[in-house]
Formats: sequence, C-alpha cells, structure tokens
Amino acid sequence: MLQEFKDFIAKGNVMDMAVGIIIGAAFTAIVKSMVGDLINPFVGLFMGGVDFTNLYVVLAGEVAEGASLEAAREAGAAVFAYGAFIMAVINFLIIAFVVFMLVRYVKKVKEAAAKEEAEAPVVEEPAGPSELDILLEIRDSLKK
Repeated sequence: MLQEFKDFIAKGNVMDMAVGIIIGAAFTAIVKSMVGDLINPFVGLFMGGVDFTNLYVVLAGEVAEGASLEAAREAGAAVFAYGAFIMAVINFLIIAFVVFMLVRYVKKVKEAAAKEEAEAPVVEEPAGPSELDILLEIRDSLKK
C-alpha cells in the first residue's frame, strides 16, 4: 500500500495539481485584497457609501444600531449576512474572469505556436540508399 501511495504521489498530474492549489490559494489572497481594497470603495461610492461587508439582518439576539457584522457576531446574535454573500459573489466573478482571461491567453499562445510550427519550412534530409539498394549492392558484391 505504501508503494502504491508513492507511485500515486510521484505522478506528474498530482504534482501539477498541488502546485495549482498552492498558486490558487495565493491568488485568492490577491483577489480578496483587490476586491476589498480597490473595488469595494468604488462600488460603495456608486451605491451611496454602502459597505457590502457590513450588510446583514439580525435574526435573533440584541445588536446595537449600526454595529459592524463582526461586532454582531461577537455579540452572539444570529445574523443573515447577505453583504458577505454579495462580496463572495463579486470575488467569484473576478476570479472567474481572470481565469477566463488566462485560459484565453494560453489558448492564443498555443495557437500561435502551432501556426508558427506549421509554417516552418520542412527540411528534408537527403535520401540515402534504400534498403533494397543496399541489399542489391550486397548481392552484387557477393557475386564477384
């Protein structure tokens, strides 16, 4: 069983997947910062100063008027945090768009490389004697 596990881990696809997961985690941190620090202020500006991250409805419990979502959760109140959900959707859309753009770019690069390879002149090596020519030559030399 240990050997099978080593074989599984040593496969190239598993290592590629691990690298992808690590890069994805780092990419998520970048997108989270981009959404929270760059996009949210503009969205809030256009929405009249609304900060999506603190939009919630108290379902049960006591929360001070105008308290942040974190303060409401710390107070032990049951909250319906629809603002956090909106931010998660925005994060997803941004990540999906960036991944789409990356895939599109990689596809264009692959197509350009394939086109360049197809257009490359085919260099034919000079044809040497065929197998039949060699056999005939051997036959003739043995006759002598």
